[in-house]
Amino acid sequence: MRRGLSILLLIVVALGISLSLGEIPFGRPKTKVGRYYIDEGMKETGAVNIVTSVVVNYRGFDTLGEVTVLFIAAIGLGAVLTGGGEKKRKAEPASLVLYTGCRLLFPLILIFGAYVFVHGHLTPGGGFQGGAIIASGFLLIYLGCRERRISPVASSLAESLGGLVFVVIGLLGIVLGGYFLSNFLPKGTPNALVSAGVIPIIYIAVGFKVGSELASIIDNLIEES
Repeated sequence: MRRGLSILLLIVVALGISLSLGEIPFGRPKTKVGRYYIDEGMKETGAVNIVTSVVVNYRGFDTLGEVTVLFIAAIGLGAVLTGGGEKKRKAEPASLVLYTGCRLLFPLILIFGAYVFVHGHLTPGGGFQGGAIIASGFLLIYLGCRERRISPVASSLAESLGGLVFVVIGLLGIVLGGYFLSNFLPKGTPNALVSAGVIPIIYIAVGFKVGSELASIIDNLIEES
């Protein structure tokens, strides 16, 4: 019985994949959205990375929702774990290797994370990926330089400014372009750093917001003595 259900489920999944890819006559896609993005994405958005044009421009409102979910998760986790109180840690010192690596690699990790979200419209990456890399740098700080921690004021400021920039650009898109997150700035020359209109600005804002939120989550999850 179990094996029969597994085979049936596998057939249903295979049929669904075939329908979506149009590999059988009655399964041809009824829309041409994907092909439209590939053919017209760079022309309409100026972004060489087509994934970026979809995430930040064509479905930018959905991306705003994803950032909001992460923000709510960070706030909820902080409220549950800290209860509004100040954390006091008395951790044992890290090993010499980890301590040295923390001091040497932390600035390089921040630079690399910034590079990823600044170049998100040109190469694979973007605000979420760059923010996650930056948060990993703060995780290394907590593991290797245990007497240090992220400044709550600086984290809240970066998070708030990132979200504010995102929303303001989206509202300006409504005023100047007719819809939320309209790419109202000049698109420039493809493959140039200053190109793709508002997309690099949005990715920078998302990078700071995601990085600060993930760093706050890591900070709240650090075990207290």
